Amino acid sequence: MNVKLWTIAPMMIGVLALTGCQTADLSNRTSQTINMPTVVVNVDSDGDGVPDKLDQCPGTPYNVVIDERGCPHSLLFGENEFRMEARAYYDENSSEIKSEYYEQLDNAGKKMQDHLDAVMLVEGHISKNEDNSVNQTLSRYRVEGIKNYMTMTYNIDPDRIKTFYYGSERPIAPNNTESSWLNQRIYALISNVE
Repeated sequence: MNVKLWTIAPMMIGVLALTGCQTADLSNRTSQTINMPTVVVNVDSDGDGVPDKLDQCPGTPYNVVIDERGCPHSLLFGENEFRMEARAYYDENSSEIKSEYYEQLDNAGKKMQDHLDAVMLVEGHISKNEDNSVNQTLSRYRVEGIKNYMTMTYNIDPDRIKTFYYGSERPIAPNNTESSWLNQRIYALISNVE
């Protein structure tokens, strides 16, 4: 009998404790409206700094100088002075120019034809993933591909195109990450300004 009393006693105490609890009566409560601030998001799909609803050139390549419309442009300095940039990114271990970058190169070639005093400086880069004994010259192949395209397509004097090969020395993105492809690039500056 003692054993049963000790097992029943805690249950009885629990029942007594629960009967003393009261539940709040919420039947006469009214609802309340909370005004939250509205956040407007301006989507910029190509990351050029111009919202999609204003961007007249969607899909601008990464890290290209753009105008207020979101289109790549040349920066005008004087009446006939200009400076413009071109970039191209490559597949790993490749020096083949991708089709999406020909428009920039064609704009640069036409500008150089119009301004015989303009020169092009071209830098070649590779990612650390490509940096091995076989690919030490890959940045050079990328630059030479750009130089050949300009001389063959637009008849630009090769002496007007200065080339630099940096290998993997100047990354613009962390290596061994998803964005390391940004290091597989050429950068060109076309200008007739000192």
